[in-house]
Amino acid sequence: MQLADFVDLADRVGPILVFLVAITVVAELADGIGLFAIIARWAAVVGRGSVLGLWLLVVLVASVATAVLSLDTTAVLLTPVVLVLARRLGLGQELFAFTAVWLANTASLVLPVSNLTNLLAYARLRPAGVAFTPLLWAPALAVWAVTVGLLGVVFRRRLRGRYEVPTPFPVEDRPLLVAAGVVCAGLGPAFVLGVDVTVAAVAGAVVLVVACLVRRPRLLRWSLLPWPLVLGVSVLFVLVQGAHAYGLSTLVGELVGQGDGWLELLRLAGVSAVAANLLNNLPAYLAVEPTALDSPVRLAALLVGVNAGPLITPWASLATLLWAGRCRAAGLQVSWLRFALLGALLVPLCLVAGTGALVLAG
Repeated sequence: MQLADFVDLADRVGPILVFLVAITVVAELADGIGLFAIIARWAAVVGRGSVLGLWLLVVLVASVATAVLSLDTTAVLLTPVVLVLARRLGLGQELFAFTAVWLANTASLVLPVSNLTNLLAYARLRPAGVAFTPLLWAPALAVWAVTVGLLGVVFRRRLRGRYEVPTPFPVEDRPLLVAAGVVCAGLGPAFVLGVDVTVAAVAGAVVLVVACLVRRPRLLRWSLLPWPLVLGVSVLFVLVQGAHAYGLSTLVGELVGQGDGWLELLRLAGVSAVAANLLNNLPAYLAVEPTALDSPVRLAALLVGVNAGPLITPWASLATLLWAGRCRAAGLQVSWLRFALLGALLVPLCLVAGTGALVLAG
């Protein structure tokens, strides 16, 4: 790589890394304030003792958290909350664990901020005048529906029955909770309306930092900043960019082919999903991206592959690795064989549905 290549790479990924830091601060402070715990307890109350009703509300919360605050938020912050809630209510934790990790990945297609891969694609689409959500809404909805449907089928027996409704509990700091709720609720519309994602995330982080500084400064600590994640992502960017200089694009181009038809898009999404499960979804996106830049639809199919695809191997996405750690901390032992078998059932259905919806919506 030449110096100019490093400069171009830094110009491209710099805002993405700033966004990553800001949205992590927002999510971590919201969790420290108790927003996710309050929402989970609210879901248990609103569910009125119905396991199915509670699960549907968890699906809603996980989907919104993934879309607005990124898939890592659902994997890291929401997972332990719903697992503790399930244990306290005497319900099976596996249902809620799989709901969290599947939706953390498959619900991450609709907004640019839902996944780092989306931000990379957004940086390519925006200069061309292509709006992200209008392009991705149909495959996002299709993949989400397939995920929820398969969860309902696989865990149908655990969705029966009732639980004892918990009593409401007092809020420790209502003004701070309201501030966190307003910030998190406002980010989604801001992103949809076209506000610069980095600016919106930084603004939200600043609001919560100032609010915590005034009311609960003990929540502010250096560990809020995800420096190991930023460093790891930066290294991946550099390594894959260097690999392109040695012919990676040519090799990948032969695998994914060309064209905007359904079979061609399915091939692209399939190769991307396989690459994500062999390596990781972020380097998989970076490796395949140059072969999809000629068409927004092909770029969307690539996102279907790397977002909905990494659910077979545990290392396929960072969110899955983080989710596994939270499961272990909650006392739930994940069977990776079961995870892989169920993922091998889900992923092809998502790829077919997502690329099909992409063609039909086009």
